[in-house]
Amino acid sequence: MRKEDCFYVGKIVSKFSFKGELLIKLDTDDPQHYLKMESVLVEYRKKLIPFFIKKSSLQKSELLRVKFEDIDTEEDAEDLIKREVYLPLEELPVLEHDQFYFHEIIGYKATDKNFGEIGTLTGVNTTSPQALFEIDHNGKQVLIPLNDDFISQVDKEQKIIHLDVPEGLIEMYLE
Repeated sequence: MRKEDCFYVGKIVSKFSFKGELLIKLDTDDPQHYLKMESVLVEYRKKLIPFFIKKSSLQKSELLRVKFEDIDTEEDAEDLIKREVYLPLEELPVLEHDQFYFHEIIGYKATDKNFGEIGTLTGVNTTSPQALFEIDHNGKQVLIPLNDDFISQVDKEQKIIHLDVPEGLIEMYLE
């Protein structure tokens, strides 16, 4: 399985017990959804390796405690710490009509209520404290905070995201 055909679930952050259990910090608003997983793909030496789950439970809401098959010692578990965890795209939970996954809006046209067409959405930057839409406006990058108050509508059929951002925010990038 290729990484492009998968979505990021979270990262293995620590061992939980001396029996090889691990904690995965989930990147989701709905951790309950991930309790029924039978397996995950762990990035190991630049490859996605399937690991089958014997049991799992939630710890402190966003941490998933897992016991993988064939990981029975602290040493085995230690080797998996800081590894990223993925699932195939077809296992993504279905969202409400007005919700979206970051990967599915790449390539959408972005428009603003006052400015008009801004450009094409090229990415979502999640490395900053506030996630940012990355929009290409004729070769210049415009960054707009991903804020529910700024999103008027997501038109999945037309592939357009309609925004209503504070006046001057877009122009600041174009001067």
